Amino acid sequence: MARVRHKRKPVAEMNVVPYIDVMLVLLVIFMVTAPMLNQGVKVDLPKVSSEALPQDNNVQILTISIKADKTYYWNLGSEVDTDKQMDRAMTLPDMTNAVTKIIAAGRDQGKQTQVFIRGDKAVDYGAVMGAMGGLQKAGVGNVGLITEAP
Repeated sequence: MARVRHKRKPVAEMNVVPYIDVMLVLLVIFMVTAPMLNQGVKVDLPKVSSEALPQDNNVQILTISIKADKTYYWNLGSEVDTDKQMDRAMTLPDMTNAVTKIIAAGRDQGKQTQVFIRGDKAVDYGAVMGAMGGLQKAGVGNVGLITEAP
């Protein structure tokens, strides 16, 4: 007596388990790398051929100058002024506290503050980046860098 064997039909369904595993691995990779992409200081660098900035009466302009001895000078006005100085600070925390007060006073008056940095060519890159980090802590979102034409 021979048993009759039943033939199995081929399964036409796709096995999605490996695809789900790959998807979860990619999800973990993106979740780990996404916070790393937002680090740093956002800077709008000037272009080589510069254009005149649009004038807005509701904007106050804060120009910060960093001298070769790493002291900070600033001027607050309605336009970029590199000749005058309103106040100065000897250390970065002093400058950060002063800028925080200036930004808060401008917000109380309903004015937005644009910040520009001028750095002496003898000042190292770390001092300028430290100033930009201090400005970020003070609540400044955009910082412009002032250069002179050769």
